[in-house]
Amino acid sequence: MKEEEFKLLKSLSHQYPTIAAASTEIINLQSILNLPKGTEHFLTDIHGEYEQFNHVLKNGSGSVRRKIDEEFGNTISQKDKKSLATLIYYPEEKLEIVQKEEDNLEDWYKIALHRLVQIIKRVASKYTRSKVRKALPRDFAYVIEELITEKEEIQDKEAYYNEIIRTIIRIGRAPQFIIALGHLAQRLVIDHLHIVGDIYDRGPGPHIIMDTLCDYHSVDVQWGNHDIVWMGAASGSLACIATVIRISARYGNLSILEDGYGINLLPLATFALETYENTNCDAFAIKYNTDYNTKDLSLDTKMHKAIAMIQFKLEGQVILRHPEFGMEDRMLLNFVNFEKGTVTVGGIEYPMKDMDFPTVDPAHPYELTEEELKVMLRLQQAFLRCEKLQRHVRFLFSKGGLYKVYNGNLLYHGCVPMNEDGSFTKVNVFGREYSGKALYDVLEQYARKGYYSKDPSTRRDGQDMMWYIWTGAGSPVFGKEKMTTFERYFIDDPVTHKEKKNSYYRLLEKEEVVNGILEEFGLSTEDSHIVNGHVPVEQIHGESPLKCGGKLLIIDGGFSKAYQKKTGIAGYTLVCNSWGMRLVAHEPFESKEAAVQKELDIFSDSIEVETYNRRRRVADTDNGREIQESIHYLEALLEAYREGSIIEGQS
Repeated sequence: MKEEEFKLLKSLSHQYPTIAAASTEIINLQSILNLPKGTEHFLTDIHGEYEQFNHVLKNGSGSVRRKIDEEFGNTISQKDKKSLATLIYYPEEKLEIVQKEEDNLEDWYKIALHRLVQIIKRVASKYTRSKVRKALPRDFAYVIEELITEKEEIQDKEAYYNEIIRTIIRIGRAPQFIIALGHLAQRLVIDHLHIVGDIYDRGPGPHIIMDTLCDYHSVDVQWGNHDIVWMGAASGSLACIATVIRISARYGNLSILEDGYGINLLPLATFALETYENTNCDAFAIKYNTDYNTKDLSLDTKMHKAIAMIQFKLEGQVILRHPEFGMEDRMLLNFVNFEKGTVTVGGIEYPMKDMDFPTVDPAHPYELTEEELKVMLRLQQAFLRCEKLQRHVRFLFSKGGLYKVYNGNLLYHGCVPMNEDGSFTKVNVFGREYSGKALYDVLEQYARKGYYSKDPSTRRDGQDMMWYIWTGAGSPVFGKEKMTTFERYFIDDPVTHKEKKNSYYRLLEKEEVVNGILEEFGLSTEDSHIVNGHVPVEQIHGESPLKCGGKLLIIDGGFSKAYQKKTGIAGYTLVCNSWGMRLVAHEPFESKEAAVQKELDIFSDSIEVETYNRRRRVADTDNGREIQESIHYLEALLEAYREGSIIEGQS
């Protein structure tokens, strides 16, 4: 036995000090390998739409309803199935309605409890008893375990289970028990959740979504460009802070910062009122929804313009610090002719819609005024000291990255930057060129340095790189030639608003290109998939989310209400269980109230992406391979005990 292996086994013997202990664990792990693979749920481009997100999370993109159909078949009506599904999604709200309307509440409780127990039995059947036990709510763990576990020694099982349920009702605990069972069903239907980017911006509740994710039992996140800019803001990047505030202002969502995160925007509001009091702000109209309080419109418009001008200056400063970014053409304040009221973009001169810039010095357009700098430094401290935001961003760093390889699938938000010929684009990162997987790895490394590094210079470079990941042409999560924010505000000609996508998006149907990406990330080209977000699928124009014969799936179909007219639906999600993979298209979500009162669901159609030729087991997963490795070392430990090289019970 090699010395390294001996040390490893010696360490393992502390945990399993006897032959019996090691043998028991081998048997336990071997049995886990033969269980069905857990269900994975993929969501992307949520963009703050927390009500729709929560509903899709609760229904598992139709997984709950499928389990109800499997369990009850034709033994109960479609109406009863809808009611049961709603009870599982929203047990508290559904109970409130039932308690007001139901004449015979005791009978309703009895039926509901029996049906919920049946569903829990079905969804728990693919897990070990130990895993189910860990998921049980503490207050009812023992009773639920009794109800879902077969008791071979009991002759009249039905009477035994019925008596438990009668007692629950008699002592007045039925509502609480039903709520616990509803939440448990949601918990067990989905084993693992993947968020393929863009939790933040546009919608009103990214902070609510983040709270939900922080409490979710098993989740990973692939950062989107809208996530990374918030992460940059939380790290203290002034350019990212300005961008986050500007986008929130543009969509009438400053309440996310003020109420959701408790970030004080008073310094910006005071500055905007004083500086832009008599300034034309027409180009900075707010794109608000029905929840917006229009009494704030005038102030928010001034704040919108104030922070936008600060953003353009700060972005120019980042570009000047890093010529290797190759973004000098995005320093458009350089190209403004303040006498003629025009700006030159791409060699063409355009009239400006707005030239009322009280804080811009034409000779030094990227210098913040003294007042602007004071505002930004105060905002920087507010972001850095916001405990809730910091907790959310630490979660994104601990549970996330720019990409993930999981159970033979490659997950990323944007694209793998490519040239027209399908080769990977080389991107200059602080003087060295990277492409493909190496580009993802180095950008993620710098993002982490931007948040965690104690060295001021390294931290600042990392923060500047987070801004580049948000908007740079070589960024995998941006995936476009340029971001035309300046042009959209100041130039009428729509030609200047176009943001040309990376060649990647024109090559997605080429099998050699998709296979090249899979190979670059160490995956098989035969049975692996790429799961991709970022660019809405325009189903309304006949576009399919399945690319390259189903090897690549784009699952952004428009969760954000801002995209739904363009896409025709309200988002795609993906479900991968032990039988195969399917895409689910979602209808627009009306409201939580409608979902409860009208028992409305929002998945409209599903597409079978792949059906496995045999049911996948835990042994076929990444976790299964880790378990198999553990079994290998435990068996080696057994052999060491038996041959006497490690003494049993003497660790």
